[in-house]
Amino acid sequence: MCTGRIDPGFILRAFANGTDGVYIGGCWPGECHYPTEGNYHALSMVLLTQKMLKHIGVHPGRLMVEWVSAAEGIRFAEVMNDVVKRVKELGPIGRAEGIDENRLKLKLEAIRNLLPYIKLVEQERLGGHFHSEEEIKKFYGSEEMDRLFRELIVDPLVMSEIMMLLREKPLTVGEISAGLGLGSSEASRYLNRSSRQGWVRFDQRQKRFVSVRSQGVGTRSVERRG
Repeated sequence: MCTGRIDPGFILRAFANGTDGVYIGGCWPGECHYPTEGNYHALSMVLLTQKMLKHIGVHPGRLMVEWVSAAEGIRFAEVMNDVVKRVKELGPIGRAEGIDENRLKLKLEAIRNLLPYIKLVEQERLGGHFHSEEEIKKFYGSEEMDRLFRELIVDPLVMSEIMMLLREKPLTVGEISAGLGLGSSEASRYLNRSSRQGWVRFDQRQKRFVSVRSQGVGTRSVERRG
């Protein structure tokens, strides 16, 4: 199967199930068997997923991609030995990062809920138009990418996490702040935005925020880069 067909949902599901590391092996750049150059798409999605893992507190090195051709048996063995070594050094996912198991699962599920939107963002704004490994890596390491990531990914992701918490039960600002590891003022800012967009509301009787609807987060339009 072409690496370009690997859905990030598979990766996130593996981590949510307790997998300590994920390795993706693909054809060398320029040697893809398909005209779509799927390995370039795979690299872009891996770099984006690593940024999202880092944002939620998971070591991005738990997700790895290496190029290995079908004729490179010795290299494949060396790569796999290195992958095993790196994963052992990182330790158990979540526990090694100091993240509570339930919080980790919530954050990974929040990303999975946004995947249709994230895939569109990746295609339209975050490098889907590049066709070389060097260009993709340069873009993902740029200040422009950091700005776009904060603008297009971080805010919808945090609001997705809030929606997931509120689907379980009504919560105060303090409870949401503690549940997501946010400061109270930051949590209030996201709650106010979610309220203006009709996703949550403050229940005066309970003195808590409640979910109005569970869908819609992250579905805003994505403009093409000029």
